[in-house]
Amino acid sequence: MQQVPPPDLRPYFRTIDDLPKMLVWQDFFRNKNPVELDIGCGRGLFLVNSAQSRPHVNYLGLEIDYCAGRRTARRLKKRELPNARVVGGDCRIVLNRCIPQASVSAVHVYFPDPWWKKKHRPRRLFTDVFVDQLVRVLEAGGFVHCWTDVDDYFNVISALMNHDARFATMPPPPERESEHDMDYQTSFERKKRKSGLCIRRGMWRKRPEHCA
Repeated sequence: MQQVPPPDLRPYFRTIDDLPKMLVWQDFFRNKNPVELDIGCGRGLFLVNSAQSRPHVNYLGLEIDYCAGRRTARRLKKRELPNARVVGGDCRIVLNRCIPQASVSAVHVYFPDPWWKKKHRPRRLFTDVFVDQLVRVLEAGGFVHCWTDVDDYFNVISALMNHDARFATMPPPPERESEHDMDYQTSFERKKRKSGLCIRRGMWRKRPEHCA
């Protein structure tokens, strides 16, 4: 049986191979609004809610799982949100190849894969190299937001970020009561909080003196 190709969801979904060598945000979003990245956007709850509530900000979701990325893109397309897009591919490649230096006002990383097995720990997203990538793409004063329910992983992330002189550690946002099932940062947060698990939250600001 001939395989049916996935529907064309452009401009809401593109793969890394469809992108130019370096993005020009004004061309990509058709405006000059600030840009924030959602790394590992998954099912897109944060991306959709943020794009709707903050129309003056552009959001780019990066998702290595093409099926999840397309699912999010369909939600964006259904709502005709002009300020949110999804790119399918490894975020580390996208950050290196396609994101201009000092062009992003915030990076959101919610519930990154903890890679539970010890032999798989090198696959974790947060490393010295990834922190260097964050520094490169963030504008002076830009923010990194990271949440996880895995204490061990949060300790690793905090050690990397808190001890990096290029970042200032900021007070994390407090946990708040949700008003309905869609009133969570991500679908993963909803699942974990309903299971009674503690969510660790971190926020860091790129120091203005570190411009690269």
